[in-house]
Amino acid sequence: MAQGKVEICGVNTAKLPLLKSSEKEALFARIEEGDFAAREKYIEGNLRLVLSVIKRFSSSNENVDDLFQIGCIGLIKAIDNFDSSLNVKFSTYAVPMIIGEIRRFLRDNNSIRVSRSLKDTAYKAIYAKENYVRKNMKEPTINEIAEEIGIPGEDIVYALDAIQNPMSLYEPVFTDGGDTLYVMDQISDKKSKEENWVEHLSLSEAMKRLGQRENEIIHLRFFEGKTQMEVAEIIGISQAQVSRLEKNALKTMKNYLTA
Repeated sequence: MAQGKVEICGVNTAKLPLLKSSEKEALFARIEEGDFAAREKYIEGNLRLVLSVIKRFSSSNENVDDLFQIGCIGLIKAIDNFDSSLNVKFSTYAVPMIIGEIRRFLRDNNSIRVSRSLKDTAYKAIYAKENYVRKNMKEPTINEIAEEIGIPGEDIVYALDAIQNPMSLYEPVFTDGGDTLYVMDQISDKKSKEENWVEHLSLSEAMKRLGQRENEIIHLRFFEGKTQMEVAEIIGISQAQVSRLEKNALKTMKNYLTA
């Protein structure tokens, strides 16, 4: 196997062709004249665009080959519906189409059951949005979608939320120098605020081993239920620094409590 070779659906991604702007324009002119060979070459020349899009869904746990194939369907739909006279880059038009196709696939394969009525509302909104983008080359507002399909905007928002792919609390959202921030770090616990944990551990003694800033971070995070972003704004440091100090503080407390 050649060094650096990565195959997806039997395609060596390292050897995917790159088309110049002039080549794309010439090919698309031939496509509009019904040249099937030009259409095939144009698809091959834009497969790297599909690859860049599917990277956004790396945490979905779906087979990358499946995502690539679905992304290619979105690419083909974009080619078949693109209007070159509107002076818009093809990639600008194609990326939302590819993303939409992949999201639709993920929704249809979602393990969480959603009522048929909610799905119908969501799909009507999605199709209306795609038609609007094709005609106007820009994203519609919720009110514009609501007016188009005759459904209240609130119902559309609720339906679209209901069919979203579930996200793990341990999914990374940001990495800075080895300090990874996870979804759970963005969530504020306003109900329990770690009360059960506090009741069973001698936190007051453990927290005496912390510095002033670490003590403040632990108090804000686990006693007041603040997110790391909120703590960063209160203290005046970056979220990555909050994450680093929090981990060090918890390690210090754990060492004391388990000694």
